[in-house]
Amino acid sequence: MTLDKVSRGDIIEIVSIEDKDIRAQAIRLCIYEGSKLKCSEKLPAGPIILQNRLQEVAISRKLAEHIIIEKVS
Repeated sequence: MTLDKVSRGDIIEIVSIEDKDIRAQAIRLCIYEGSKLKCSEKLPAGPIILQNRLQEVAISRKLAEHIIIEKVS
């Protein structure tokens, strides 16, 4: 499943980011393979807000389409 399919409240783990350019962008936002995050908000036709401990990051849908995830709970 890709990150753009996540629902609000889901806890997810990043499985892979194949594109090296997108991986570099994601790493700058502290999103990397193996990291566990919570979807705190999913705006209609807008970004996905991910929470990592006390930090929140907005990810565009276009970027989220390239990030493979797995639901943890």
